[in-house]
Amino acid sequence: MTSIETESGLLREWELRPGGMLVQKRTDSPAPPTIRVRVKYASIYHQIHISSQATFGELKKMLVGPTGLQQQDQKLLYKDRERDSKAFLDSAGVKDKSKMVLEEDPISLEKRYLEMRKTAIMEKAAKIISQISLEVDRLGSQVSALESVVSRGGNVADKDVASLVEMLMNQLLKLETISADGDVKLQRKMQVRRVCKYVETLDSMKMKKPPEVEDSPNLGQQPAVITTEWEMFDSIPTTAAPGHPSNFTWNLL
Repeated sequence: MTSIETESGLLREWELRPGGMLVQKRTDSPAPPTIRVRVKYASIYHQIHISSQATFGELKKMLVGPTGLQQQDQKLLYKDRERDSKAFLDSAGVKDKSKMVLEEDPISLEKRYLEMRKTAIMEKAAKIISQISLEVDRLGSQVSALESVVSRGGNVADKDVASLVEMLMNQLLKLETISADGDVKLQRKMQVRRVCKYVETLDSMKMKKPPEVEDSPNLGQQPAVITTEWEMFDSIPTTAAPGHPSNFTWNLL
């Protein structure tokens, strides 16, 4: 605000309007008049009653209802020029029954569409992570059960451990395919840590498990006994009885 002394010695206050225009401050003056502005959107004219000293941004707010177009998606044209939302109507020369054109700002509309699409993707990712979290909870309870058996000195089957590892790794692969930002990204990271922790626990079970003794194919059979004892047979006579020839035949078995 600036004070300027006039020729009559009176001090008048001036204010700087947006756009660099210096105007006299309106104090102790009657309320600004209300004007009627006709705004064309598509093929329909909308008549708006607004203060002559209002801004184009205030006019946009009043057009949201009748047009259904969000303020950030509006582009107001007056005398074939786009007007800034902070500019004043009277400073731009808008008068009673002035006509304007309202258009949909394609840049703002595209930005809002991208934001809505990103929000939808994040919501979908959060839903998938929530489902994975429930499955990890279920698998984690099974890991805890096996860990309890091992802590009491018991043994667990290798196939049970391998099956749990495989199912946990499947959940880890699902998490790696999810693209997320912000809080959703933190949720995904937390689930990845949980899965890795359970897999490490299962791996430690394998290391603590004693080696299994292979079953012998001869289990339950009597062992073979080798002996060096020879059975002695009667000696063969060297002389034949009288009257009998001395003739022998050997049978080799």
